[in-house]
Amino acid sequence: MTAGLGRQTAQERRKGESALSEFADYVERQQQQQHQRRAPAPTKANGSTSTATKAPEVHAELDILDSLGLEDSTPPVRLKPLLLDEPPVENESNTRLTEVLRERIGEGHGETLFELGYENSGESMSLTRDEWDVAVERVRAAASNLQADCRILLTRNVGGEEDAPSQLHKEKGCTGSIMIRQNPKTVEDVMETRIAVVGNVDAGKSTMLGVLVKGGLDDGRGKARVNLFRHKHEVESGRTSSVGMEILGFDTLGDIVASNVPGRKLSWEEIGHRSAKVISFTDLAGHERYLRTTVFGLLSSSPHYCLLMVAANNGLIGMSKEHLGIALALNVPVMVVITKIDICPPHILQQTIKQLSAILKSPGARKIPILIKNREECINTASQFVSQRICPIFQVSNVTGESLDLVRMFLNVLPQYGQYDTQGSFEFHINDTFSVPFVGTVVSGVAKSGVVHAGDPVLIGPDSLGQFISTNIRTIERKRIQVPVCSAGQSASFALKRVRRKEVRKGMVVLPKLDQPPKVYSEFVAEVLILSHATTIRTKYQAMLHVGPVSQTCAIIDIDREYIRTGDRATVAFHFVQRPEYLAVGDRLLFREGRTKGLGIVKAVGYDANKPLNPGGEAGKA
Repeated sequence: MTAGLGRQTAQERRKGESALSEFADYVERQQQQQHQRRAPAPTKANGSTSTATKAPEVHAELDILDSLGLEDSTPPVRLKPLLLDEPPVENESNTRLTEVLRERIGEGHGETLFELGYENSGESMSLTRDEWDVAVERVRAAASNLQADCRILLTRNVGGEEDAPSQLHKEKGCTGSIMIRQNPKTVEDVMETRIAVVGNVDAGKSTMLGVLVKGGLDDGRGKARVNLFRHKHEVESGRTSSVGMEILGFDTLGDIVASNVPGRKLSWEEIGHRSAKVISFTDLAGHERYLRTTVFGLLSSSPHYCLLMVAANNGLIGMSKEHLGIALALNVPVMVVITKIDICPPHILQQTIKQLSAILKSPGARKIPILIKNREECINTASQFVSQRICPIFQVSNVTGESLDLVRMFLNVLPQYGQYDTQGSFEFHINDTFSVPFVGTVVSGVAKSGVVHAGDPVLIGPDSLGQFISTNIRTIERKRIQVPVCSAGQSASFALKRVRRKEVRKGMVVLPKLDQPPKVYSEFVAEVLILSHATTIRTKYQAMLHVGPVSQTCAIIDIDREYIRTGDRATVAFHFVQRPEYLAVGDRLLFREGRTKGLGIVKAVGYDANKPLNPGGEAGKA
């Protein structure tokens, strides 16, 4: 650092923060375009493939237009006749309704939230109470044809305990939301949603998970969190220092899978066999000392959602802002849980909510905070949560149990989302390694693309020399249940043949065995955004770089200008200090020196020193 350049001003710091959301959206679009380029080229009638064209720009916020039936090709199906037709047309209507539900369940990866009382266009059907009863029975019958169960989550103008106050909806017809969830045929068909749990130290992360997963309430002195800790020093200090994993299962009716015997806890195998949907929580450390572990857990577990815990009596302090910034950089939808409201004075709670709302609405986050206070707000927000602009906020107490039922309902309704390439070449990123007695070396992680079966020959690497080891997958387990296959988007564990524990590490990849060995790179070019740095960044600057499960020190060897500061976007060439790694164009990266300094996306693998990014700079002169 150069003393003459001075510390960064508040204006420069705000410049870096405000650019975060815009750059994260840019990275998301680049990744989607890269995904489309990897898809097989369309084949013409004569059998040849068409020439590659520029990938269209993707606007995720416009996805809702696809569900409104605006296409000119096929007119939308009118649902009211299918729900209310009488014999002899009834059988044909039931068949067509079954096909409509099959399509929606397929789009939802095994479940769908059916809005009964509305057409596809959003027009109200104006159902009477008798027509509502007939329509519900039709939906149940059609769902049973697909081995699916129905659960009425919310009704309006119907009556009963699920009925919501109708001040938000002026329609007089009966309407409601019905969760339709398919019964998985095998364990590998069980839906999985991964949620990373982050927040400042003492925010109540482990306690919250203990209450949600194990059942029962906390005593205010850490009773609920003890079962989640992995190490003796964690139990003694009450602070998580490693990446913990817990699962919560829901059956086809949306009820939590738990033991019928009081005090007995179900094993992961029992939960997996009895569940139709499994929520996998990654419990991360909140202390600044363990930031590297937390960043590794966030990037390596490929979470679908991020759960940010905030203590009501402390507010968004310390590492909470850092964790929120990382989640925003990864473009992961964020939900907030304010804990400890039972010991927090009302005026302090209001200050916390005001501070949280201001940060979420800031230019760097661009979120829409929504306070969840009842069943209707919970279900409406959960069904629209694929929009990354929405940020639900819950206020709970793990001691009194206040609002915990809303959190459980929200998790049950959370939609499945994410695009995974099951047709591509298999690629599996390792985020943990084990040595299991009588089994051997076991690696766990997330499948990024493709499909692999037990017994397949694979390559694992790279090692310190950039080489790959040839091995076979002995068995595959998901949630500690043995399965025959693992496909893209799923987390799993592989038992490997003829591989020692010391030969594998976090950050390696498992690839199919091909004629040509995989290429690894010591250098790569990325487009980066500097979020926060006190002075300037020049060549030879070193920082800890995270790319998926890879965590390694990198040095900057070239920049497209003389130096970069907070808020700057630049093209930068990096060099891995220790060993080469397996990278792909489009991978998202994050680098830090202590706290987070910047984020970016890999634009090219390899670096040609004869073609410097800045011909007039140090690299160009060398």
